[in-house]
Amino acid sequence: MDDEVLVITGAGRGIGAATARLAAARGYRVCVNYRTDEAAAAAVVADIEAAGGTAIAVKADVGRADGAARLFRTVDEELGPLTGLVNNAGTLERQCRLDEMDEDRLARIWRANITGPFLCAGEAVRRMSTRYGGRGGAIVNVGSAASRLGSPNEYVDYAASKGALDSMTRGLALEVAGEGIRVNAVRPGLIHTGIHALGGEPGRVDRVAPGLPLGRGGQPEEVAEAVLYLLSPAASYSTGAFLDVAGGR
Repeated sequence: MDDEVLVITGAGRGIGAATARLAAARGYRVCVNYRTDEAAAAAVVADIEAAGGTAIAVKADVGRADGAARLFRTVDEELGPLTGLVNNAGTLERQCRLDEMDEDRLARIWRANITGPFLCAGEAVRRMSTRYGGRGGAIVNVGSAASRLGSPNEYVDYAASKGALDSMTRGLALEVAGEGIRVNAVRPGLIHTGIHALGGEPGRVDRVAPGLPLGRGGQPEEVAEAVLYLLSPAASYSTGAFLDVAGGR
């Protein structure tokens, strides 16, 4: 698998970092994308290289067209032809009701959680699609169980943005099914990552976990396993599919 090149957005921490490490261990050449935390991304690359893998860290705001384009051009030049994309970058903001949200907050959520994945998927399709002379590939979108649950009194905007990602997953899968590209999504539930601190409740997973069917929060590595499955030939007959990694929630 040393000819497989994978871009993972927002890969400096959490699910993205766990996916980068696992992908590299399985032979992918990995681009660790980040927006602000250079040290975290560098640490992921160092871990991969120490284990004998190949990785680069690329700073880019993928919610902007110029940032997404520069990210993929760098991968072309430094890693080779793209074969996979994990749209993992995303954000949420402090818990509140919908009637307390303002326009600026919504714009930030949409740009990170919707615009970014759309721009990156477009860059990936133009490289991987047989329509453009590519050899095919796979896209995995990291959604959320929130798209099904709505996240009332916490972040309905985040849940809605992940619902949009569900729709994009299905629509894009059908658009490019005949062009050698599979598009699927994982929908994590309550996972032990730093994103909950952005919502103002770093202990949210521990608070809610006792009420989950499996009785605990998940680990980023458990989500990474699902992502790697959907990227792999083992999922060769799956496209437009959703794999919930949410402890039964």
